[in-house]
Amino acid sequence: MTLQPDQHDAVVAVFAHHQDAEDAVRKLAGSGFDMTHFSIVGQGFHSEETVMGFYNVGDRIKFWGKKGAFWGSLWSLFFGGVFLTIPVIGPVMVLGHLAAIVVAAVEGAILVGGLSALGAALYSIGIPKDSVIQYEQAVKADGFLVVAHGGTDEMARSKAILESSNPASIDLHENVKTHAAG
Repeated sequence: MTLQPDQHDAVVAVFAHHQDAEDAVRKLAGSGFDMTHFSIVGQGFHSEETVMGFYNVGDRIKFWGKKGAFWGSLWSLFFGGVFLTIPVIGPVMVLGHLAAIVVAAVEGAILVGGLSALGAALYSIGIPKDSVIQYEQAVKADGFLVVAHGGTDEMARSKAILESSNPASIDLHENVKTHAAG
């Protein structure tokens, strides 16, 4: 099937445990995927625990907090990241393609139908609003999202790899249309 330039498929896997999400990302990277088409999203800690933070020096990044090693180990696999606090959800880390969209949403005060910056970023790559709300709830409940977007064959292959990594749920959104980020 030939997709239009503004259309693609998207896969979103929800993981209950950070180790499963990390294993999935490493499998994808090891399988030769273009990691610019992938993102990982998660909170990384509970509010009663040590505050998590990070600093960036060039391409290197240092994290601290309960899951600092988790986020630090994944940083090198992705191109860009952002740490922000989203009302109701709390502190969230986004690595990969969605990070730039989240930053654009925050800088441009893009709010799509009452969605958070994370929700607006997911919606902008074509994820349906009802699914966006489900994914925001998963992150709020300390879950981790691995998000992929691209051609039909690539997404079918990535879905198969993600399914082998013990996701709590996985969805393939076919023929989604990219929405303008502003």
